[in-house]
Amino acid sequence: MKSPLFVRSLTPDEHTALHAALRATDAFCLRRAQYLLASAKGQTPKQIATTYGGCVQSVRNAIKAFEIAGLSCLTQGSHRPRRIVARFAEAELTRLQALLHQSPRTVGKDTSVWTLALLAEVSFEQGLTATQVSLETIRRALARLGANWKRAKQWITSPDPHYTLKKRDESV
Repeated sequence: MKSPLFVRSLTPDEHTALHAALRATDAFCLRRAQYLLASAKGQTPKQIATTYGGCVQSVRNAIKAFEIAGLSCLTQGSHRPRRIVARFAEAELTRLQALLHQSPRTVGKDTSVWTLALLAEVSFEQGLTATQVSLETIRRALARLGANWKRAKQWITSPDPHYTLKKRDESV
C-alpha cells in the first residue's frame, strides 16, 4: 500500500491563488484546486477522492504536479504524446515501398488494388512490423515515403487495337 501523500506547506500567495481557482469556470482547474487545498488541510488522497469525486491516483497526480510545476499545474496540458515512435525503420520503409510497386496478387491476395488495411495486413505477414499496425500508422509511413495515397481508379480499356486512335480523334 502506498503511503499517504501530502502537498508541501503552501505560501500565502499560493493559498490565495488556490482559493481564487475555486471560482474558475474550468473544471480541471477547479478540481485540482480542491484537491490541493484539501491536501494542505491534512486529508489523505483517499479521503480527498471520496469527498470530491475522482480516483486516488488523480489526487496523487495533482499533488505531484504541484510539487513539480507549482501553480501552473492548474492549467491542463496537452494530451499529445511527447514522443512518437515510428513503427517502420528506414529499412522497413524501403521494403514497404518495394511492396507497393508490386501487385497484391504476388503476395497471394485476391485483389489487384492496394488498400491501407491490406497493406497493414501484408506488412505484418511479411515481417515488416512486429504487430498488426493501424491504418493511420500505414498512412504516416507512406507520408514519410512521400507517397500520395489516393483511392485506386478503375481504368477502362478496350480490346480494340485502334482504341487509342479513336479516343484521340473523335470524328472517327
